[in-house]
Amino acid sequence: MKHILIIDDDVTIGNMLEEVLTAEGYGVSRAYSGTEALLVLSARRPDLVLLDLMLPGINGDEVLAEIRGIPVIVVSAKVDVDNKVKLLLEGAADYVTKPFDTKELLARIAVQLRNASFQEPSGLLRFDDISMDTKAHAVHVSGHAVRLTKTEYAILKLLMQNPSQVITKSSILERISEDTPDCMESSLKVHVSNLRKKLRQAGEKDYIEAVWGIGFKMKEA
Repeated sequence: MKHILIIDDDVTIGNMLEEVLTAEGYGVSRAYSGTEALLVLSARRPDLVLLDLMLPGINGDEVLAEIRGIPVIVVSAKVDVDNKVKLLLEGAADYVTKPFDTKELLARIAVQLRNASFQEPSGLLRFDDISMDTKAHAVHVSGHAVRLTKTEYAILKLLMQNPSQVITKSSILERISEDTPDCMESSLKVHVSNLRKKLRQAGEKDYIEAVWGIGFKMKEA
């Protein structure tokens, strides 16, 4: 599920956006000020940000300057062309003027998410707060490095490559056997348990769920 952060102090507009985005199947987070937005961003990395400019505390321009590697669509009542150009040059992916048509905004969101997926480094996997660099064999949860054994890493990689699927125990054993030939059915449960514990300690929530009698899958937020 793609996750979108709405940064807007206008509760009415924010509620409308949340309702529309949720109906489209997106996960949604909210922030009502620039300061709160930076706190939310430090805790969870969304797939896209909808950013209002007129915010209490830290303004939208300053928030934009702090965002790296995430497409940002500015949603603002400012219609000045020079202002739009300035923001686009400073890193905004798109600019939508209030009032806006929700169908157009949804189309612009879809385009940015598609472009972001094309630009994603081939060695990078993401799920919720978890990022895995398969080239560097590094795993981070909410920005914290997590040390995994070879078997734990292979299991997590397989699950993150198929985040919406339940992977059976036999399939896990078969598909990770090349990297971890020592993993047996008798020890698989222990490896998964240790993996879940390490991820939970770093992110303070569960990321993997057991599907009784079948196998395991990544847990939707």
